[in-house]
Amino acid sequence: MLRATALAEGFHGERERWPLWLPVAMAIGVAVYFTLSFEPVWWLGTALFMAASAGAWMLWHHGIGRMLAVLAVALALGFAVSQLRTALVADTVLEKRHGPATVSGRIVQVEALPKQKRITLERLRVSRLGAEQTPQRARIRLRGEQPDLTPGDWIQVPAMLLSPPPPSLPGGFDFQFKAYFEGLGAVGYGLGRAEITARGVTSGFAAYGIALSSLRHALGERIRAAIDDPTAGGVAAALMTGDRAAIPEKAMQAMRDAGLAHLLAISGLHVGLVAGLAFFSLRALLALIPAVALRYPVKKWAALAAILVAFGYAQMTGATVPTQRAFLMVGLVLMGVLLDRQGLSMRGLAWAAAVVLLIQPESLLGPSFQMSFAAAMALVAVYEIMGKRLAAGRRTGAWWWRGPGLYLAAVALTTIVAGLATAPFAIHHFHRMATFGLLANLLAVPLTALWIMPWALMAYVLAPLGLESLALVPMGWGIEGVVAVAHWVAGMEGSVVLFPGLPGWGVAVVALGGTWMCLWRRRWRYLGALGLVAGGVALSHMPPPDILVDGQGKQMAVRLPDGQLAFSSLRGGNFLRQSWMDREAVPEAISWKGFAPRQPAVFSCDSFGCILRNDPHMVALVREAEALDDDCRTANVVVSSVPVRGRCPSARVVIDRFDLWRGGSHALWLNPDGSVRVDSVNGRRGDRPWVLRPDKPRPGENGKSPGTEG
Repeated sequence: MLRATALAEGFHGERERWPLWLPVAMAIGVAVYFTLSFEPVWWLGTALFMAASAGAWMLWHHGIGRMLAVLAVALALGFAVSQLRTALVADTVLEKRHGPATVSGRIVQVEALPKQKRITLERLRVSRLGAEQTPQRARIRLRGEQPDLTPGDWIQVPAMLLSPPPPSLPGGFDFQFKAYFEGLGAVGYGLGRAEITARGVTSGFAAYGIALSSLRHALGERIRAAIDDPTAGGVAAALMTGDRAAIPEKAMQAMRDAGLAHLLAISGLHVGLVAGLAFFSLRALLALIPAVALRYPVKKWAALAAILVAFGYAQMTGATVPTQRAFLMVGLVLMGVLLDRQGLSMRGLAWAAAVVLLIQPESLLGPSFQMSFAAAMALVAVYEIMGKRLAAGRRTGAWWWRGPGLYLAAVALTTIVAGLATAPFAIHHFHRMATFGLLANLLAVPLTALWIMPWALMAYVLAPLGLESLALVPMGWGIEGVVAVAHWVAGMEGSVVLFPGLPGWGVAVVALGGTWMCLWRRRWRYLGALGLVAGGVALSHMPPPDILVDGQGKQMAVRLPDGQLAFSSLRGGNFLRQSWMDREAVPEAISWKGFAPRQPAVFSCDSFGCILRNDPHMVALVREAEALDDDCRTANVVVSSVPVRGRCPSARVVIDRFDLWRGGSHALWLNPDGSVRVDSVNGRRGDRPWVLRPDKPRPGENGKSPGTEG
């Protein structure tokens, strides 16, 4: 009884932290909606919110009941805004491959890739495609020599259009989900030179978006022209416009492997530096004018100007989720200056999370939201504990500690805390972790903060005068140094550790455990470590699939006794093959032809397919219909890239071309007890608005689709 009373008193003693759990409850509501396997009735979110609100009103004077009811309101709100957002962005999606066709529309975005351009078109018209079947937006890659394309131009181009692709394997990255909420109804590639039919003029809110995109594109072109090194130019454009498309893949991979990829995502470091430089520069300039400095609140003027500068920078760089979070946090800090209050706090972070979830609830499922808020929350929690100690050291320490020593210590602490906080999400989404990220950040972050970003801000100031190259050239020198650090660290032996995919429930318990540790202040915060342990258990007890098959039956892979993946073909399909290797933490690919002769008792192939013997299983991997007669009499598992029209007497599990057509890529686990677990892309995603499913089978066709042979 005494222990329960003490627990209740302690819980009540942290009542100032209770509101921090409101965005957590919202996030749970968002997650519940997006993980459903079916689309709920349209009124369910509103009904849940109204019922929870009524419950909160009735329990308002009942202490703990009130808090639980308010959390229920926040949870229902997260569910409701997710359902509303899904309904509002619904649009036509291309159902199947179409083309060659003439595609015309207005450019809303131009991305300069290393060897090509990628454009996003709106208001599409597509030859031989009815208006009701034509999506509103499409993203098209253009190769070869192209005219000078800018946002707002109306063009037409011969192209092949495709539906947004599904995940490459169950639980993999879902581009269809991403495209649905970005309003992309098709992707494709050009088949020739684009023709500009009109230089567009628009009005209203659309004019602002296109004008901003055009400004971003023009500035990116000027940045890349001013810096000789193409890699440095691409990175500079990424830091100043948010467009990373021009960065060569080799440099991008080095940045990831060195733990420096966060320097390319416009987040708290960049927005904070830009706002801070603007604040201190303007305040110093105003302080040089005694008549102004002595009569007016120049500190508050500088804070207001810094908010405007930070907003402009966020707009110029695309306002992604990390940028939104960073701007809201920086804005709160500067508003604290205006109101003579402390702005940086866990409440400010909670407010930023709530705003992002209300506007873009789908962002919760992406790495940007998860890693950005995890790092920020962990850093605020740590500095809540250590802030006073660091401040005391700054006042009393030796000169070398008060200056560079304290700065490097802060960089190291920030790198360690942010790295640990984001590691589970990096493993879940990217299946890798940088081993020497601390070393790379100790070298690259000071260079970015003290050299690169000040020159970037100067380039913004000089750009209207056409003198931006005066700042961009030295900025490029600093970027070359950061890229050199990335290649050096990434080239070290053991610089990257590969991990298999962390299951969704494992990510959820890690996130809740970490949140529990960060939001509370008393000793019960350490109970959150149980969630971290559960995530580690999920990672270590998640058996990898034994067989993978893509949705078209063109690529198959089997897991070998040593854990490697053997692929049916190493020709073509590089993206699919690499995504499977990344997901399963496999460093290199081998082919069936290369493996089968070495292990004939385990794996044997002929021109019709292969046989995998994994006691007690015998699996037939069929590529030609001629093999079905024999394999259906001997194998207990049949995976066929061609339709299986007859019965398979010996097979307990049959997956054929029709199953792949309906369910997408499949994964199979061959259990030692003789059972087989099967998972598919569409089976896991369910029947949701963003999931493209084939047409229902026609009567009399036994659930099989016509026209899928061959």
